[in-house]
Amino acid sequence: MFGRIFALVIKELLTLLKDKRSRFVLIGPPLIQLIVFGYAATFDLKNVPFAVYDEDNGNASRDLIASFNGSPTFTKVVQITHESEIAPLIDGKKIMMVVHVGQNFSANLLSGQPAALQVIVDGRNSNSAMLAINDTRIIVDNFNRAWAASHGGALLPSHIEIRAWFNPNLESRWFFLPGIVGILTLLITMLVTALSVAREREQGTFDQLLVTPLRPVEILIGKVLPGFLIGLGEASIIILAAVFWFKVPLLGSLVTLYTGIILFLLSGVGVGLMISSFAVTQQQGLLGAFIFMVPSIILSGFATPIRNMPEIVQYITLINPMRYFMLVLRGVFLEGMPFELLIHQFWPMAMIGVVSLTIAGWLFRNRMY
Repeated sequence: MFGRIFALVIKELLTLLKDKRSRFVLIGPPLIQLIVFGYAATFDLKNVPFAVYDEDNGNASRDLIASFNGSPTFTKVVQITHESEIAPLIDGKKIMMVVHVGQNFSANLLSGQPAALQVIVDGRNSNSAMLAINDTRIIVDNFNRAWAASHGGALLPSHIEIRAWFNPNLESRWFFLPGIVGILTLLITMLVTALSVAREREQGTFDQLLVTPLRPVEILIGKVLPGFLIGLGEASIIILAAVFWFKVPLLGSLVTLYTGIILFLLSGVGVGLMISSFAVTQQQGLLGAFIFMVPSIILSGFATPIRNMPEIVQYITLINPMRYFMLVLRGVFLEGMPFELLIHQFWPMAMIGVVSLTIAGWLFRNRMY
């Protein structure tokens, strides 16, 4: 039995590797998405174009503006001299922010009185606007402290000190790349398994399998294992790239991480084989795979927190294996969560895998002939 299954697995792998299109599917999309998400998909705010409207032109205002110029977040693009210049610059998206220093800014600071500072931000992109405002608050707070220290003033008795847990530098890459392991693993596993049986039917080789000594369960296992092994290999490569190339910390145990990967792959190949059993052509298999993958990724918590979704949608995510795998990936990578704390994420993936493989097996046996 094992010899026959091994021969079928080798046949499936050789079929994938000999076909140019299959080789591209295995190598091209994961590499492109890894580069795109690793370098381009980021919530970090850099080089924000801003204008300066300085009505004071005193030493204090120049020091404050220098603090903005010295920040990697902001890039000064224009110095304006009248309030009427502000609206056209923001409306035309030439700048995102205006720093407006009042006329008596330096004089008020020297006399110990409150000094007026206005910051106008383009709020069309609320996320970027909030990040710009937060960075502005940090710069102004640092300026206040430096001014108080150099002019003998007393610091405020209390101040806000922000500390980020699990991602102290607030690197969005650390948040994205563990999730990319799940997305690309699902992508490759689904494509390989969803096209396997459909490819046999389309090429007319499915009937040849039926006259071999292979039993239906052996054919099923032989169709499952290539997708499982390829998914495991893809996940390992992406993990290596995330850790050694993009410097994302892996704080947890590899045993815990690979337990989650194996259980996730079981559910992925089960769903993929279900789709392949229904599909008559590879085009149908490909369409079915993408119909499953898109909502699976959206409802996984990869970019949007599940708790922010409508309540009925939150219940739907309970049957999505990506939901649990995302928690495992980020928990192991960034928090170093131990095995026992992730058991409540492991068993739902295992249940989804068992159910999907059982249904796939039933469909496979009933649609073989």
